[in-house]
Amino acid sequence: MLKGLNPLLGPDLLRILRAMGHGDEIAVVDANYPADTDARRLVRMDGHDAPAIVDAILSVMPLDDFVEHAAFRPGIAGQPDRVEPVMAELAETVARFEPAMTLVPLHGPAFYERVKGAYALVASGERRLYGNIVLRKGVVRPD
Repeated sequence: MLKGLNPLLGPDLLRILRAMGHGDEIAVVDANYPADTDARRLVRMDGHDAPAIVDAILSVMPLDDFVEHAAFRPGIAGQPDRVEPVMAELAETVARFEPAMTLVPLHGPAFYERVKGAYALVASGERRLYGNIVLRKGVVRPD
């Protein structure tokens, strides 16, 4: 344990977040996602829901403000305007840390290709469908 850090940030996740550079992406995926298959680097956080993990990550990692969009969720096939409760929770979490950012839907293969290209995947215990998100790391500016 460390002072001032969310206790969900264990040594494996902290190492990955610290090693990521500006523009690298991390995906938090739900319990149904084939994380072992798609991950270049994998942290398992079974038993924790996606919004709690995203909250922990964003407590130490800024989103990229050099690009128009830095937070992505899956779109639902045939229902582009549909927002599941888990997606709304993820959007609220992003907005709490990065008020200027919105959670952007990516439809079909575009979302899954983005996840596969991520620097790392966090396999959550999120059981709600569509409980996935990709976050693009921003710059930590000097004080």
